[in-house]
Amino acid sequence: MPSVLAVAAHPDDIEFLFAGTMLLLGQRGWDLHYMNVADGSRGSTTMGREECAATRLQEGKLAAKCLGATFYPPICADMEVAYTTENVQRVAAVVRQSKASIVLTHSPIDYMEDHENACRLAVSAAFAHGMPNLESIPPTPVYMDPVTVYHAQPVGCRQPTGELVTPHFYVDNGSVVEQKADALACHASQKQWLDESQGMDSYIESMRDLSRMVGKMSGQFEHAEGWRRREHWGFCGPNDDPLRAALADQIAEGTRNL
Repeated sequence: MPSVLAVAAHPDDIEFLFAGTMLLLGQRGWDLHYMNVADGSRGSTTMGREECAATRLQEGKLAAKCLGATFYPPICADMEVAYTTENVQRVAAVVRQSKASIVLTHSPIDYMEDHENACRLAVSAAFAHGMPNLESIPPTPVYMDPVTVYHAQPVGCRQPTGELVTPHFYVDNGSVVEQKADALACHASQKQWLDESQGMDSYIESMRDLSRMVGKMSGQFEHAEGWRRREHWGFCGPNDDPLRAALADQIAEGTRNL
């Protein structure tokens, strides 16, 4: 059974950005794996850090169960997602445990650095999946199969400086958007926080709005998730594109300048 690993910064990022694609892969027999790098402990105005982290840990586990995914615990606090050797080693252990052939992660450029650093950690960990001299924490055997990395759309589909980000391809997730909403609803503690900190009103409707935005960009789908394939150097073969291959009948191509 092939496997896909989603590596995101915070509890609920996977549900906002990746979950539709994961659910579709799951329907086709893929083994799903789920990791939030940060513990969510600073994502509340009403709970202290320990209570918030404990609450969001349980919410993340419930969401992973809703998606049918194997859950991996966070490794640091919010706003402490740093690109360090130790954090690369910890994420590398998860990549090796999952034996993923696809890694889904954030856009390399996004509106906050936790997202960008989680992306950097995921990319380096995927690159090191077959490097026995990069010791993981905890020690985990390497595997030598290729890994292909895909980057999700940033929130709002724009870079922090306003430039539009256009996917290489779009995945139609209209058939699973309500399952995606159910998984996001597991993160109940985030409604108040997002309303107050980011003006998102209903966080579930905000997810649907983003899904519709990407669907409109596709020119074909009502709801979609957009993906950019990272270049193959050091990860996989030059023509490897397992996400496109697995979901070929549910994909619309984007515009890509070569």
